[in-house]
Amino acid sequence: MSGPRLDWAAGPGRPLRGELRVPGDKSVSHRAVMLAALADGVSQVHGFLEGEDTRATAAILQRLGVRIEAPEASERIVHGVGLHGLAGADGPLDCGNAGTGMRLLAGLLAGQDFASTLVGDASLSKRPMNRVIDPLSRMGARIDAAAGGLPPLRIHAKNVLQGIDYATPVASAQVKSAVLLAGLYAEGVTRVREPHPTRDYTERMLHAFGWPVAFAPGEAALEGRHRLRATTIAVPADFSSAAFFLVAASVVPGSQLCLRRVGMNPRRTGLLQALRLMGADIREENPGEEGGEPVADLVVRAAALRGIAVPEALVPDMIDEFPALFVAAALAEGETVVTGAAELRVKESDRIAVMATALRRLGARVDESPDGAVIHGGRLHGGEVDAVGDHRIAMSLAVAAQCAGGEVLIADCANVATSFPGFEGLAAEVGLGLQRRPPAVG
Repeated sequence: MSGPRLDWAAGPGRPLRGELRVPGDKSVSHRAVMLAALADGVSQVHGFLEGEDTRATAAILQRLGVRIEAPEASERIVHGVGLHGLAGADGPLDCGNAGTGMRLLAGLLAGQDFASTLVGDASLSKRPMNRVIDPLSRMGARIDAAAGGLPPLRIHAKNVLQGIDYATPVASAQVKSAVLLAGLYAEGVTRVREPHPTRDYTERMLHAFGWPVAFAPGEAALEGRHRLRATTIAVPADFSSAAFFLVAASVVPGSQLCLRRVGMNPRRTGLLQALRLMGADIREENPGEEGGEPVADLVVRAAALRGIAVPEALVPDMIDEFPALFVAAALAEGETVVTGAAELRVKESDRIAVMATALRRLGARVDESPDGAVIHGGRLHGGEVDAVGDHRIAMSLAVAAQCAGGEVLIADCANVATSFPGFEGLAAEVGLGLQRRPPAVG
């Protein structure tokens, strides 16, 4: 993590009440500005996430010659340069902490006439990139990486790309998206098949920008050499950000909370299904559509949760929400079993190990396995825990603290700004006990 350190002191607040709208969807925001940059004409993006990750992607596009205006917060006007209008930058392109940004940009940049180097912060520099390098290399891209397939990624100029029929070894929307974005520049048809269906944000967004794309759960295909047409995109509220409040309002007695216009992409809402299996009281109201994505208001009331065996079929659809699920499981009656989630070990941190360690320090019993854990529900007490610079772990531990028997000191929380700027203010507004704490010295 770069920048000043931020620690939190969290503890039981009041029942969560009221309504809120969490920031725009990070995944949709990344894709919206990328495709708008490659489109013919001027696009407007409403609800753009003002997070460090998405701003890093927008800044890279600006360095590649795209004019992007921000007339007000969460609004972007993108002056598209067309599919072949990007220009090379005079140095490395910094993705910050954004794994999504780096993987998708690798696909997009593989088809350019100029060379590029993608770099990231210390955390991103430890995340594996072979999963995108391999299929892009099969398409004809020449990409160099550090030992073990780690960033930085050096993408050579003037790659002649050919469409491929690629079966992904792991279910990953980022890998699928990187291949599809490279496919925009490839000769022939690019097809991606997945072992389990993943989020179809890229496919929906391509369709919104007028690119012919065929997709169904677990499969997507497109042909290269078409054009993208400028459009207006409304970004829905981010389900992953809503997840912390869904869990908090479920476990804090007396809570009733309404989350407005949350993105309800069926490949994103596995946590909602898992919480309902645990006994959560979450109702969907006012369904609609924003930016080609289904949305709804979510009304959640406190409920007594019980442990479950999380169906493996739900895992790809909730991979970013597992830290929050671990908290729900630690406060439920009985045990919750997670399997098939080895992907959690190569996220911003090893989320299985870090969450298990933190929850144990708060009194929970957690048994790790290579691809998951068994979380034994019960009571939590106060203590000191470390979010290790992982934004989703920091926010999940803040939720856990609401039901702890004492104050919870959470170290290393500054990266929350990468995905959820303003989390502290919204959390306090609806009732969470959370405040900043001067970092420990020495």
